[in-house]
Amino acid sequence: MTMQAANRLQTTLKSGKTSFGGWQVRPRRGGSHMPLGFVSDDKVDATRSQPVPDYSSDTESRLVAAIAACGVSPIVRVAEGQHWMIKRALDAGAHGIMVPLVRTVAEARNIASYSRFPPSGTRGLGSPFSMEKFHPDLTQVQYFQQANEATLVILQIETAEALESVAEIAAVPGVDALLVGPFDLGNSIGHPVLKPEYDVELEEAIMKIHKAAQAAGKWTAIYCGSGASARKYADLGFNMVNTMNDVGALKQGFASAVEDARGSYVHAGLEGIRHGMEKMTSK
Repeated sequence: MTMQAANRLQTTLKSGKTSFGGWQVRPRRGGSHMPLGFVSDDKVDATRSQPVPDYSSDTESRLVAAIAACGVSPIVRVAEGQHWMIKRALDAGAHGIMVPLVRTVAEARNIASYSRFPPSGTRGLGSPFSMEKFHPDLTQVQYFQQANEATLVILQIETAEALESVAEIAAVPGVDALLVGPFDLGNSIGHPVLKPEYDVELEEAIMKIHKAAQAAGKWTAIYCGSGASARKYADLGFNMVNTMNDVGALKQGFASAVEDARGSYVHAGLEGIRHGMEKMTSK
């Protein structure tokens, strides 16, 4: 198996299918055993993991290993585009990285360089753990030969500064996808998300990013807070669309279960009548 074939998210994106996502944000120091991730045709393509601020190298390795063991592609959102953060994620075996709050073309170039081996970049080789997260029989030499083509680099565009240079950022070699962070982007351009419908100015900014990425031959992704919103952007041509995170899923699932337990409106009405009669008879 080639590394590109093992990178399920990359394979789906190359096929032209939309990958719908769920992101892991809850701290998990013992590993990630829930295949919450980007899916297509009911298959999980990738899990996006966001380690807690004080996470260690050991924690990151456990998260990546647990996700890869589920047969999906671990994508790590590093805290920022620093060389050591990117190296640690990829050395742990991540199939790709996601970098928040990218602002300039120079930052984009550095991130792309840190993520690729020479001659395409400046990443160093040496980790004995990265190969097995793609395939147990992959050698280090094969990893070095294939990693540049099999590693996804996703930049989050969510500032007014990045919006101004989005076409140039999208054109940077080694950048595979631009992800729109509508909440931070809205805050940055003066149109914060205060209601389910985004302001027209924010919608225009989102589409500017989408068009710039597509024009550069790159994929576009977006963070959405609901399935309905995700469907909207998938229909607009976004390739990778988040639908929910694990915290939201837990809240929604629990609320739904409680509602089912309480019963129908008819049951609730009968309960209200019963309580009322009990109060009347107790006087």
